[in-house]
Amino acid sequence: QVQLVESGGGSVQAGGSLRLSCAASGFTSNTANTYCMAWFRQVAGKERSGVAIVDSDGIRITIDALKGRFTASRDNANNTLYLDINTRAPEDAAVYYCAARNGRCGGVLSARYFGAWGRGTQVTVSS
Repeated sequence: QVQLVESGGGSVQAGGSLRLSCAASGFTSNTANTYCMAWFRQVAGKERSGVAIVDSDGIRITIDALKGRFTASRDNANNTLYLDINTRAPEDAAVYYCAARNGRCGGVLSARYFGAWGRGTQVTVSS
């Protein structure tokens, strides 16, 4: 069973940067490089929304609204997913979740297609 643990959240001033990490474990030796991994975020009272997906070959898709400020990447050798954030405003404050599912991403960034989730890491942005 795949387990995901996020880290790197915290408080940052608008305009500042931070890097989130997601350590994955539980992959089998022949499946570690066939998982689609993704970042989602959720603001209290709102639905979880997609941020970016990264395929095992490094191909990534970031939602248009966050392009240029959010960069997802992945280190397959260490089973780690990253999200570099250049914050702009308190609107970026949310709980950020890492997710994974077997197979290629196929350009799909929808929470319902992901079966493995981390517990999330809180990002707070002050103006």
